[in-house]
Amino acid sequence: MVHCAKFDEELPGLLKPPMPGEFGQKLYEQVSQRAWQEWLAHQTRLINEYRLVLAKPEARKFLREEMDKFFFTKGKLTQTGYVPPQS
Repeated sequence: MVHCAKFDEELPGLLKPPMPGEFGQKLYEQVSQRAWQEWLAHQTRLINEYRLVLAKPEARKFLREEMDKFFFTKGKLTQTGYVPPQS
């Protein structure tokens, strides 16, 4: 269990750091599995809509900044055209 930075709740944590380094360790210690799954969906929309080429350093830098806003700083996220289905 971790105290999830995104949801401000105790939730199941990640099974391992999702990336190497200090930021990966921070994610492992402060992000829940639920928040990570939401991030992966948002990241996929960003990659597709902005046609990011992950081989380019500027694309990886953009996603890293978005990830920091998504989980920790609560900054304004880059918008996508995604509209969730209505039930």
